[in-house]
Amino acid sequence: MTILVLAEHDNSSLKSATSHAVTAAQKLGDDITVLVVGYDAASVAHAAAQFAGVRRIVHVDAPHLQKPTAENVAAELLAVIRAGKYTHVLAPSTAFGKNVLPRVAAVLDVAQISDITAIEAPDTFIRPIYAGNAFATIQSKDAIKVITVRTTAFESAGGEGAASIETTPAQAEIATAKVVGEELTTSERPELTSARIVISGGRGLGSGDNFKLLEALADKLNAAIGASRAAVDAGYVPNDYQVGQTGKIVAPDLYIAIGISGAIQHLAGMKDSKVIVAINKDPEAPIFQIADYGLVGDLFDVIPQLTAKLSSP
Repeated sequence: MTILVLAEHDNSSLKSATSHAVTAAQKLGDDITVLVVGYDAASVAHAAAQFAGVRRIVHVDAPHLQKPTAENVAAELLAVIRAGKYTHVLAPSTAFGKNVLPRVAAVLDVAQISDITAIEAPDTFIRPIYAGNAFATIQSKDAIKVITVRTTAFESAGGEGAASIETTPAQAEIATAKVVGEELTTSERPELTSARIVISGGRGLGSGDNFKLLEALADKLNAAIGASRAAVDAGYVPNDYQVGQTGKIVAPDLYIAIGISGAIQHLAGMKDSKVIVAINKDPEAPIFQIADYGLVGDLFDVIPQLTAKLSSP
């Protein structure tokens, strides 16, 4: 098996999602190549070369790839695939991977296998369906398997490798679409998808101002803050806070759900967390069915008390 993994990065550091995709690749074989597409991203290529099991890094560097569109990344990926005769192409099942790989699968005329959580054989994969309430076993006879990987289902790859780095010329720029600007949410807290502790709020908080209660608690625990779709739709917090089937998939060591009833769409995004704590005043809330620890109470009383306890010596 010859496996190609598309790296996700910001030109200075690798996103943690890449290391999880590499772990999935390791289950397919030991002939792994990682593709780094960017500009002035040598540090990213060197970081990817440290992954255990990775033999080769292909580094494509060009100014128009500093903020690349999905069309340009797909073009680079297709060029490498055709030159290397790969059997499997993997990317994290993030907004980045889900934007690029369908374009590649369409050009190759193969069926993409999305959001896999396990690998049974080189041609057989498991993926969740019906918001994670069932799992489908998918067998593909395509010569090239194009796959997105649910990162929470695979551990992070170790860093004991020493892969060779090969810099190759970029393909001609595809100017159909251009990145003309971006609005980034900055925070000193850990990134939501890689945080060890996540505290999420739901409609029960009542307003965006009340998320300050969660912020005070998150500061004590060095936690990331998430939200249910109901809280996002109500305008309490930005879209990038959303955890769930249509938001971000997380699996931290500790997930604290506050004022979240536990709709199936939200559970699909966090039920793989190692320990789940639920705080809700409704004892019949569905979130309690999957929680390891549940506290029935008014969050406006409970959260200040909990924060105060963590503050005391």
